Amino acid sequence: MYILEGFIFGFLGSLHCVGMCGPLALALPLPVNTALRKVVGALLYNVGRAFTYGLLGLIFGILGAGLKLSGIQQWVSIACGVIMILSVILPGVIKMPKSGNKLSSTIYTKLKNKIGASLNRKRLSNLLVIGVLNGFLPCGLVYVAISRALTSASISDSILFMVAFGLGTLPLMFAVAYFANIIKSRFLHRLRRTIPVFIILLGILFILRGMNLGIPNISPAFSDKTQEVECCH
Repeated sequence: MYILEGFIFGFLGSLHCVGMCGPLALALPLPVNTALRKVVGALLYNVGRAFTYGLLGLIFGILGAGLKLSGIQQWVSIACGVIMILSVILPGVIKMPKSGNKLSSTIYTKLKNKIGASLNRKRLSNLLVIGVLNGFLPCGLVYVAISRALTSASISDSILFMVAFGLGTLPLMFAVAYFANIIKSRFLHRLRRTIPVFIILLGILFILRGMNLGIPNISPAFSDKTQEVECCH
């Protein structure tokens, strides 16, 4: 279930990925001498991103296990949903996380410099490195996916969700990289206009997930009830 959910989430959210990371995908140094090498290069870039998302799934899956033990997972889901909706309705008051402090700004700058330097190296293996680094760049959609990973049933489910999320973004991101020569920047600008609607819909889904309504795949019941221990007679 987590694999399918993650893939669908990534596939639907790939419009956001194209809008935000499209310029990087358009600038990838893909081999052009053969179609096969170009396909392999585009795949390596996307596999690199999926690897990073899986690593983030491991990290936040461990954190989520702690939240589950403390019994606040569903409240985290509701809070994330509310913040997502408010970030669209009140953009000047509630903002999605960015490189807000000095440490994160420094890390973000180093990542951009690393990626920029890698774009000048025309090796297939280098495209994998670019994908891995790209996965660490600040991204609202990835933050949402991480929030979902926090509420997974186990660490393995969190990893599977994040990897599947990355693979879900692959078809559209692959297309952007492969057909970079015919895609215009105006197309990416138009895609960005759909992002607020998408964020609101996801926020509603997160709130429903945390409300423990017992609706399969939308608002599943949290199994946190303690089992009664019967005495032996």
